Amino acid sequence: MTTIPILDYATFAGDTKQAFVAAWGEAARGPGFLVVKNHGVDSALIADVFAKADAFFALPTKVKADVSIDKSPNNRGYAGTGSEALDEKSGQMDQKEAYNIGLDFTADDPRVLRGDPYRGPNMWPADVPGFKETFTTYFNAVLDFGVNLHRAIALDLGLKEDYFAQHFTESMSTLRVLRYPQAQNPKPGEIGAGAHTDYGSITLLMTDGTAGLQVKPRDSDDWIDVPHVDGAYVVNIGDLLMRWTNDIYVSSPHRVQRPVKERRSIAFFMDPNPNSLVTALPSVQGDRHYDPILAHEYLTERLTATYSRKAAS
Repeated sequence: MTTIPILDYATFAGDTKQAFVAAWGEAARGPGFLVVKNHGVDSALIADVFAKADAFFALPTKVKADVSIDKSPNNRGYAGTGSEALDEKSGQMDQKEAYNIGLDFTADDPRVLRGDPYRGPNMWPADVPGFKETFTTYFNAVLDFGVNLHRAIALDLGLKEDYFAQHFTESMSTLRVLRYPQAQNPKPGEIGAGAHTDYGSITLLMTDGTAGLQVKPRDSDDWIDVPHVDGAYVVNIGDLLMRWTNDIYVSSPHRVQRPVKERRSIAFFMDPNPNSLVTALPSVQGDRHYDPILAHEYLTERLTATYSRKAAS
């Protein structure tokens, strides 16, 4: 049985740095999932994000609809229960609700006025005091942590430690809070979020400890539970990084089963700058498995597929 390794980010310093890099590389080539503790993101800030998300999800549906993702061309805002289908094979719509933010741009920013992809203002709910401040602070903290994790990725792949920093100066990263409602009598095979792989570079997920997240490593036919470590991030490889590494790293399918009690999580999807060209990295050249593609074009392809399944349902 494949196991999900638990790494201590505090060891990514001094004499133990290479041990962390080696453990990261083994996980990225194996299950594509790992748990990282001692990451330095403030626990009180994490708790505040959960509290603000709870307050938002408790609002009436018509109030949440004021910041609907359908009103945003930039993948920002509220997505209601049954509005997404991550698993195209199951025929089921996901039983979750979510809210997204990204980098915040003013309406008169030149990049917004030009119509640059994924450059636009967030849609902030007016009914939760402190929501914008808390979410913005958390977004910046986790983005910094994620960029630092890319230092370990670079070292593992034989690149300069700061290689990826240039690709996350104005990233398309998304902070998404999620709520999975309690299932009274879930049927076998009933899903909270369908089986899928993530789109971007890496995902950093904080959960409330409620079970449900499972992964199917690429070398296995079995779904395994992802372990919960209090205060630690579940980190997984996304399809874009698998593409960037010419399939050296592995993006594994995962899903969320319908929970027997309400489940909440905070996901941070790291996507590079819109115009970053994603092609085989210098250290993994050879027979290219993928054509080069701009990061914003790839993200649009994946999001379009997810929401087109909603339209067809």
